[in-house]
Amino acid sequence: MIIKKFLRAFTGYKSKSTSLTIVGVGPGDPSLLTIAAVDAIKKANIIVFPISDDNKKSFAAEIVKKYIKFKKNIPIIFPMARKDFDPDEIWSKAVEKIVKFIQNGESVVLLCLGDTSLFASSSNILRLIKKNHSEIITKTIPGISSISAAAALNDFDLVKKGETLIIKECPSSNSELKCLIQESRGNKTVLAIMKVGKRWKLARETLKKESIIDTSLIALNVGMPDQIIQYASQYKDDTMPYFSLILIRFVL
Repeated sequence: MIIKKFLRAFTGYKSKSTSLTIVGVGPGDPSLLTIAAVDAIKKANIIVFPISDDNKKSFAAEIVKKYIKFKKNIPIIFPMARKDFDPDEIWSKAVEKIVKFIQNGESVVLLCLGDTSLFASSSNILRLIKKNHSEIITKTIPGISSISAAAALNDFDLVKKGETLIIKECPSSNSELKCLIQESRGNKTVLAIMKVGKRWKLARETLKKESIIDTSLIALNVGMPDQIIQYASQYKDDTMPYFSLILIRFVL
C-alpha cells in the first residue's frame, strides 16, 4: 500500500483499484443485466446510485439488489429535472464524494438506469471526473435501453436499411411535435420519443391530428412489474409515468 501511494505521488501510477466504473443496469428487469454489469458490480467495493430525494428508492439499485446486499451502498441525490436544485452544485458534491472513496483505494461502481449513453445523468459525473481528476481510471459498461427492450417486446424494428432513427425527448409544445412528425413522415424516419410523462395529453392530441395514434406504440415502465406496451389509441388514461416513450414508424 505504501509503495502504491509513493508511485501515485511521484510517477502518476494508476492502481486498478482506484477506479470508477459506470454500469448500465437496463430498464428494470434484472434478467436484462449484462454479464459485464454483474461482474463489475461484484468486484466493486462501493456502489453509488441515484435517488431523486432522501425518501425515495433508487430504481437502478432495485434492479441489482441481490448483488449489492453486502456492499457499501451510497445513495446520491441527482437533480434530474428538478428546478429547486442547482445541478452544478449537486454534480460537484457527488463527484467529491465519489473521488474520496477512490482516493482511499476503493473501486466504485456508479449505477445508471437503462443505457449509459441515452439521457444518462452519469455523464455529468464522468465529465467532471475526467476534467478535474484525470488520474482516476474510468470505464463505462453499456446497458440495454428501454427503447431496445420495448422494440423487442413488440417485434418492432427500430431501424431498417435506408431508414433514419431519431431519438428525442418529447417536445413541450404541439407545434414542435407536429413539426417533428411532419418532417419525419415520408423520409423513412423512425421516431423514438422519450420522457413523455406529463406531456402525454399534448402528445395524444398531436398523434390524433396526424392520424398516427393507431400505429404509434407506447411503452411505459419497461421491464418493471407494471409495464405497459400497447398502441397509443388503446391507452385511455390522461397521464403517463415518468418512464414512458413512443415509437413511431410511418406507414407509406
